[in-house]
Amino acid sequence: MTEVTIELFGIPRQRAGLEQITVQASTLADAVCQLEVSCPRLAGMIQANGTLSPQYLLSLNGVRFVGDLRMKLPVKARLLLLSADAGG
Repeated sequence: MTEVTIELFGIPRQRAGLEQITVQASTLADAVCQLEVSCPRLAGMIQANGTLSPQYLLSLNGVRFVGDLRMKLPVKARLLLLSADAGG
């Protein structure tokens, strides 16, 4: 397990009431599950089929979007959680 910082933006930030949270996780699924436990208002991020809910986007280190919940996270990973409908 590694320390993972999750930054929340838009709707996820409003629901969680947090700008960021640090969790211990080894995979993307672990990180999302820990986030849901810590922020119950974000429950339902993982669908019954084991994929990320389409209303959310996750970016790894602000470089690329990720969605494979089985993905191993690098040491000191930083995830950005956004609403899929966020735009500009």
